[in-house]
Amino acid sequence: MAATAKKTEDLSQFGQTVIEGKNVTKVFGETVTALEGANFDIRAGEFISLVGPSGCGKSTLLRLVAGLIEKTSGDVKVNDDLVTKPRTDIGMMFQKAVLLDWRTAIENVLLPSEMKHRITQEDKDKAMASLELVGLKGFEFHFPKQLSGGMQQRVALARLIQTGADIMLMDEPFGALDEFTRERLNVELMRIVGELKATTLFVTHNIQEAIYLADRVMVMTPRPGKIAEIIEVKFERPRDISIQTSREFNIIIEQVRDTLGSH
Repeated sequence: MAATAKKTEDLSQFGQTVIEGKNVTKVFGETVTALEGANFDIRAGEFISLVGPSGCGKSTLLRLVAGLIEKTSGDVKVNDDLVTKPRTDIGMMFQKAVLLDWRTAIENVLLPSEMKHRITQEDKDKAMASLELVGLKGFEFHFPKQLSGGMQQRVALARLIQTGADIMLMDEPFGALDEFTRERLNVELMRIVGELKATTLFVTHNIQEAIYLADRVMVMTPRPGKIAEIIEVKFERPRDISIQTSREFNIIIEQVRDTLGSH
């Protein structure tokens, strides 16, 4: 029997706007417009999924927010400050775990702390706690080659947590994993984000994944990438994975698909 999804109409649970984009455009070279006229605002503690066809500017938008690339026009603000360079209050996770093979899981997690200062006992304690939070207690001293792909992504997530960043940007972090592992990590990510209360931007090609995780889904058009629609996902948290079988959930899937298909 399909699960019944409980809904909430109140998004006031989130704080003030922490990420804001106004008419943001990014042109690579002289001819490739990756992102055009994007307007968005994201509130503290909110989870935003970005979906759209390949090359539509999803990753570009993340990199602009992170300050890794410069905008061509428009403004991007984080905590009311114009983004002009990489920020320490933002952490980023990619599709590949990008772990150092010669370092153990905990040594990989400690990298953000090591780049800032000499490692302290507090850093080590936090790294152990981060690995436990992502379900890797007992694997702290394993090397990447001793871990499955899903476990390596958990290490990468723990490393992201270790940064202490209030804003987490995730660029298809589970895209290379099998469906079963991906589903398990979606459940874990929902739990972890709930505990951390971090503001999260999550890029994915998987519509179900986008809706299950998000408070709002930002649907983008083919290049030049524009924000076609921002769809609210009004389901209570925490969410059971069975919500994906509900009629309400599948109505949102069709809404996202219709938006993608109309551009």
